[in-house]
Amino acid sequence: MKVTRRGFLVSGLVGGGALLSGAASGRRVFGGPEPEDGGDGYVTMPGVRRPGLTVRRFGATAAGLLLLAPFRGTDAADALIVDDDGEPVWIYRSDRLVTDVRVQTYEGEPVLTYWEGARKTGGYGEGVGVVLGRDYTRVAEVRAGDGVSGDLHEFALTERGTALIIAYPEVTADMRPVGGPRRGRVLDGRVQEIDIETGEVLLDWSALEHVDIAETRTPVTKGADGSKGKPFDPVHVNSVQDDGDTLLVSARNTCALYSVDRRTGAVRWRLGGKRSDFTFGAHAEFAWQHDARRRPDGTVTLFDNHIEDVGEGPSRGVILEIDEAGRHVSLVREFSDGATFGQYMGNLQVLPDGNALVGWGSTPAITEFRADGTPVLEITGIGDGSYRAYRAAWAGRPSARPDVVVNPVNSHWMRVHVSWNGATDVAAWRFLTGAVPSRLAVAKTVRRNGFETAVTLPKAPHVVAEAQTADGTPIGRSAFAKGSIV
Repeated sequence: MKVTRRGFLVSGLVGGGALLSGAASGRRVFGGPEPEDGGDGYVTMPGVRRPGLTVRRFGATAAGLLLLAPFRGTDAADALIVDDDGEPVWIYRSDRLVTDVRVQTYEGEPVLTYWEGARKTGGYGEGVGVVLGRDYTRVAEVRAGDGVSGDLHEFALTERGTALIIAYPEVTADMRPVGGPRRGRVLDGRVQEIDIETGEVLLDWSALEHVDIAETRTPVTKGADGSKGKPFDPVHVNSVQDDGDTLLVSARNTCALYSVDRRTGAVRWRLGGKRSDFTFGAHAEFAWQHDARRRPDGTVTLFDNHIEDVGEGPSRGVILEIDEAGRHVSLVREFSDGATFGQYMGNLQVLPDGNALVGWGSTPAITEFRADGTPVLEITGIGDGSYRAYRAAWAGRPSARPDVVVNPVNSHWMRVHVSWNGATDVAAWRFLTGAVPSRLAVAKTVRRNGFETAVTLPKAPHVVAEAQTADGTPIGRSAFAKGSIV
């Protein structure tokens, strides 16, 4: 049975794609430390499974940690920060959908941001943008205004203390140009700019007020025919970026980018789609794209899904040169393994050292490339896919204490497990034990061994674990854990 892009999306936000290919000689495979006591989970975080990522290295990677949000089924996800071995540094488990985990700047400080909410049939969501400080406490929550709910596709902070978000309200529109009813039910694509501190809506742009429904490249189907309960999605806005006096908007279902005048809402130009204002050079055309970003040098990056039906491909990340005066687009560079496709979701991040990180979206994998397109890192097994993936510098130190669990081994020994969810600068753990809490002695100091470190110690009534940096500086101490009476 032929599965169309629309049918695949209506069925939910999960699905497969081609597996990454390209075996390399001499590559090493990393799966993280073998679980010693927790099986496929963590002793210090009951109920949380290990991510189970498979890592292949081909060369030197850029600096920073990796940020992912692997889906667990259709309605839940984990927000993850992992190192280059695929070993977690921070795990946030949610029974709702989590997308777009990344490092941004708010009030001059680095913050961790993500979207969290409910998945809706048709590939969109209703929820809030979340801002966390370096200690992982909530600094802010950002909600859409004017009666709409914030969608999962974008939560971008600006230098003005505002956030750009998207919404998908259901409205009535004339669908006759695409073979639908005169008063069909359709999803609009709203872009709002929200003052983070006050929640005031500073800008509210409606795609359907400026983009003709006939521009869509998505066919009307039985499951999305514009009748009650089956809204048609003609535009599907999936990214927005502050671009001076304009907004750069990507719409997947028209296969086009739009430069939107911030003051009037008018579309200054269309790039791609049925009404493109630009001609394209060799290999510069794209389709069903995600994550359009203007770079400081004026080029535009995006993830070119470039497939309509399951099995087509490959997808790629591209850098495009946009000649606005001459209305011409040229391909500067592409990043692809020639085989992998992401039918939906996905992103491209060009890193400061010239490397590029490609998140393959619905194919649960990421690849980091050198500037010349040579792969240097591949991670697979990312749940049922991650909407986007990023690499960024991040220094976190949780407000909560480290977690310690003690289990007896036999009459003389005990097994002590420790983790500090989100701490990025722990190099070693020092364990102190004793009969009286006020008189503890150092029992052992060991190097941090992944997210959860375990050590076997002589039995003692009281145990404390102390986190240390690489130079031995103490930075955090657990509460007292009850050991075993000798």
